[in-house]
Amino acid sequence: MASVPLPSVKLFSRSPVDESIMSLLDELTEAESMPHGLVNYRSGAGVALICLNNEPANGYSHEMMLDLDQAILRARFDDGVQVLLLVGAGEKFFCAGADINVLKGITPTYKYQFCLHANETMLRLEHTPKLVIAGLGGHCVGGGLEIALACDLRIAREASGKCGLPEVHLGVLPGTGGTQRLSRIVGASRAIELMASGRTFGFDEALSLGLVDEVRPADNEGEFVESLLEYAQTFTSPNRASMAVGMIKRAVKSGMEVPLESGLALEREMQQRLFASEDAREGMDAFTNKRKPDFQGR
Repeated sequence: MASVPLPSVKLFSRSPVDESIMSLLDELTEAESMPHGLVNYRSGAGVALICLNNEPANGYSHEMMLDLDQAILRARFDDGVQVLLLVGAGEKFFCAGADINVLKGITPTYKYQFCLHANETMLRLEHTPKLVIAGLGGHCVGGGLEIALACDLRIAREASGKCGLPEVHLGVLPGTGGTQRLSRIVGASRAIELMASGRTFGFDEALSLGLVDEVRPADNEGEFVESLLEYAQTFTSPNRASMAVGMIKRAVKSGMEVPLESGLALEREMQQRLFASEDAREGMDAFTNKRKPDFQGR
């Protein structure tokens, strides 16, 4: 189904910031809603801005996962998009996870299929050969943190909320990849402690645990997103060889799941593809001629 233009959608409030940053949101297309109206999509300047839009808590349902799935595929197939930036609408939440009221009203079989599709959607993020950045501008708990863990980089807005996997308090486990991805980031025993206690904690502790890569100050979500757009563009052409960035991601993500020898073979194959690219020729020519490269993403 074609997405519906929503030119009146205001995803973020703005505060006075540097004009060079302010202009980044203006470079994006008007916000469009995915078919179920629970994810908004904008793109421009090499970045796809994907916004979970189910305020107040941006809790997800199967319908939101369908919207997110479509947004990921749209960004994947768009040659003009080199980085995906995933954020939540509003000032208080990135995402509070699955909508508990929805889960209470569906059968165990439907819940299983719901978890399966959510897992497949998170794998789409990981399999997409483009960098995915999560901007955590509010509470990021339960399935919200599981979504963030499927992204390549996680940047949090200072003092904007807490994160954690508290599913044990509901008598269940984190079922959208939390048990697997959290342990791969913080180690098995620390992951078990965090999930078995179900405690939530601030982003500063998340930074010390390696769950987020940076905590940055911002007066509000609009200023935060604008700063993230500026950051995302450092990974796009002509600033960076975006194809190489995508291959680095895929080599790491896939290589971690196979024996070292197989990972090295994957690395060689991806390197061979990059050696044949225009960006590799440009980068080497720029290096030998002592000039700044002008990458084109191909």
